[in-house]
Amino acid sequence: MDTTKFNKTPNIIDNNTIGMPHQIDDNVGSINTNKSFKDFFFEDRNFNDAEIVYPSKMNEILDISTNQVELASSQDKIDLTSNSPNNLSRDKEITPFIVANTIEVPLHHLKQDCIIPVFSKDNEKTIAHQEFIESVLTAISKVFPHHSISTPEIRVSHQIKGRTPDAIHLNAKDLLDHQKTIYYERMAFVINIPSIVDSINGNELTLSVGGVRSYNLENLYNKKTLEKFKFFIGFQNKVCLNMCINTDGFKEDLRVSSASELQHKVIEVMQNYNAELHLMEMKEFTQDYLSEHQFAQLIGKSRLYQHLPKSEKQKIPMLNFNDSHINTMAKDYYEDKNFCRLDDGRINLWDVYNLFTQANKSSYIDTFLDRNLNAFEFSKGIQKTLSGNFGYHWFLS
Repeated sequence: MDTTKFNKTPNIIDNNTIGMPHQIDDNVGSINTNKSFKDFFFEDRNFNDAEIVYPSKMNEILDISTNQVELASSQDKIDLTSNSPNNLSRDKEITPFIVANTIEVPLHHLKQDCIIPVFSKDNEKTIAHQEFIESVLTAISKVFPHHSISTPEIRVSHQIKGRTPDAIHLNAKDLLDHQKTIYYERMAFVINIPSIVDSINGNELTLSVGGVRSYNLENLYNKKTLEKFKFFIGFQNKVCLNMCINTDGFKEDLRVSSASELQHKVIEVMQNYNAELHLMEMKEFTQDYLSEHQFAQLIGKSRLYQHLPKSEKQKIPMLNFNDSHINTMAKDYYEDKNFCRLDDGRINLWDVYNLFTQANKSSYIDTFLDRNLNAFEFSKGIQKTLSGNFGYHWFLS
């Protein structure tokens, strides 16, 4: 990769390039694996920590000061400073990045219609789903102050229903809307930065940021403690909306006590993310192929892996996909229009990787990001095996 071009990345956030897609050079040459996103976007810049202002009531419209994000209840939008070119863009065609048992909801639904769970022993509120999303939006506006930001795509599952005290004796069919309460146990969201793009094997990739929150991972029957979040920055394949995540762009167990602390840690992850290295590693997938026989071995051994004795499984690198995912991959090997086999049966590792991430869309929200990361690490392991490394040899033997 031509690092000269990438080292000039701060130029893509100059005013004269606003709104123009930034194409990252795919000429893979010398690369500085220690260079982070902070190095690319913050050279010669003084970066101030983002701030967030809390509303007095969680379900009211946020009134946020300069350089912060306002998300109006009537429509989802980002209203930044008057001289900032940021604006909110919405993709014309929306395809879910995760399916499973999820539904899509707008941000104003979370703010207006959903109650906020509390820790029962001290009645301290949790950090609400909308606070998580808004903290990330504000962080993005600080890290990428001259780039457009897409509307958050929000998927939720496991709706928890309740009712107000005055409806305690009513039958469910007689409840009025104002007597019903809901919140969602699990929530995932993705925010795209469509002006930062690259291409791999003819697939356009857009820089993406997102996270997962699962109340089932919290002990809500106790006193308030550090709350758990999952956050990532990576790329989204616009052909299929598969997520592409690597290790340094994913924080699996982000523990915080407040939304402001959450925002600060999100910014740290974005600063330390090495986009150049991530793209280079994914582009290298296109150079290695599995034969039809090797792919068949991979599918068969992946199914056997689920039933290995624990002692044997511990000696083999982890594969965090179940039989349902593997069956989907086998089907898509023949039928997927974007990532299927070649006429001679071969398939490159970029397509194999996308078969994994495509199958992962059927995962529940709380396991979605972990499996996505495992897909990347597993694909890298198979690539090393093709080069003579025996770490993942069992899956192809």
